[in-house]
Amino acid sequence: MNAPDKTAPIAPPVVAKKLTPFGGYYTSKVPGHDPELTEVGPGTPTGEYMRHFWHPVCMSQELTDTPHFLKILGEELVAFRDGSGRIGLLHAHCVHRGASLEYGAIQERGIKCCYHGMVFDIDGTCLHVPFPKGEEKEAEKYSCSIRQGAYKAFERNGLVFAYMGPPEQEPPFPEWEGNFTVAEGDELVPFSNFQHCNWLQVQDNSADNFHPTALHSARNVVNGKFQGTTFDEVGAASMEVAPDMQFIPIHQGRGLACAGARRVDKDRLFVRVQHQVLPNLSLHAYTSEDGSTKKLFSRFHIIRWTVPVDDVNSKMVGWRVMGPGIDTRGIGDKAMVGYESIDFLEGQVAMRRPERFGKYKIEDMPPIPPDHRARENYKDCQYAPGDYEAIISQRPIALHSLENPTKFDAGVFLFRKMLRDAIRGANPAASPHNFAEWLREVGGAPNSYCSGNVFEIPEGATVEEEIANRRHVSKRIVAILTESEQLKGQARATFVRDKFDELEDSVRK
Repeated sequence: MNAPDKTAPIAPPVVAKKLTPFGGYYTSKVPGHDPELTEVGPGTPTGEYMRHFWHPVCMSQELTDTPHFLKILGEELVAFRDGSGRIGLLHAHCVHRGASLEYGAIQERGIKCCYHGMVFDIDGTCLHVPFPKGEEKEAEKYSCSIRQGAYKAFERNGLVFAYMGPPEQEPPFPEWEGNFTVAEGDELVPFSNFQHCNWLQVQDNSADNFHPTALHSARNVVNGKFQGTTFDEVGAASMEVAPDMQFIPIHQGRGLACAGARRVDKDRLFVRVQHQVLPNLSLHAYTSEDGSTKKLFSRFHIIRWTVPVDDVNSKMVGWRVMGPGIDTRGIGDKAMVGYESIDFLEGQVAMRRPERFGKYKIEDMPPIPPDHRARENYKDCQYAPGDYEAIISQRPIALHSLENPTKFDAGVFLFRKMLRDAIRGANPAASPHNFAEWLREVGGAPNSYCSGNVFEIPEGATVEEEIANRRHVSKRIVAILTESEQLKGQARATFVRDKFDELEDSVRK
């Protein structure tokens, strides 16, 4: 036998053998990410699309007596509340010489740059130029020649929202169902959770209604080492049941209804409908439903935007609806909802140790290391990983070309397609112009498909009958919600619940 020629160049295999045992060599090449959907800077396809929508950029509590530096959609910005109570969101770098306004002084009107004393109003107008005495006319002429980059912003229930697109194309702010269907006695509690990864894989997680079956199941925690993580309370035991999922585009392709039917027991069927809205909003039904009693058309529990910080960082910003109207089991803990914390699953956020929640001012919060393996509680996270660990461990930007999806991933891939089509113009209803026109047509308050429902529907006599019933009920729920589109408020709720009762009766027969 001839010895191998050690001087000959090593050629790669002609064909990659994907299914070869111990064949890691054949799958070790890592391709690039999907720039069309993941990159968000100015001029990028997704970045330009997203700039035509309103986004929450920070919490109101982050606006103190000093300016707040932040990055959104790859842009360095400074947010502040001036002395008259107005919200400013300006480009961070002063248009004069580039010093950051994060070191500026907030004025009664606007903000003053620390470097040379230029003062800018919240719309970017230069209000003052510190020229020497006697050169007032030259100062006025100069001030009229410059303008600081600025975006319109406002506060709502503890969040600061901004529009970063062309000002002449500003859309209405979408007041979903007028008041986000908050029942009397309930309230919108703001939160903001940083994610050390690309925005899209965080948004993907919202459309992935199958993952709680494994990720949030107590039986998958190593040796019962919970560390306070609320496993089995994310929808209680009912969420550990694998759902039968139906994914249905709604609002002419502007959103996606994700209907998951789970068997609570032999007498009750739990159907939870999540509502995904282009480009980055998700509306979630009650997360702690145990299915013990009949419930029809329960509404919002979480309203959440996935906001890109840059290409490899993002934030989950939104409201947790708190109160007896939605939280019928009294599971929620308002004290744990806020900046870098959430109550319903500690593993949703980077900071997991309970002693950190609610006991720090923002300026005192300990830093979160970008390398998730450097976290001091890394071992605990391995015992009981949550959404944060699963999402960021997909790489800083998930590689779509390496994925091997199954049937239950359909919602993730359908939402990506809807987004891609909207960006390319192949989903015309979801174009920025048509989206804004639709919002105006519905008075800025569109109806949502988000709902939690517990039907008194017995288990089917056979597996085939049970599957058919689950799928029929899920599809019919979405159809009924579509039928109710022209109704508002209580009239719509009454119509939907009556139709759901009829649906329950028809299946029981």
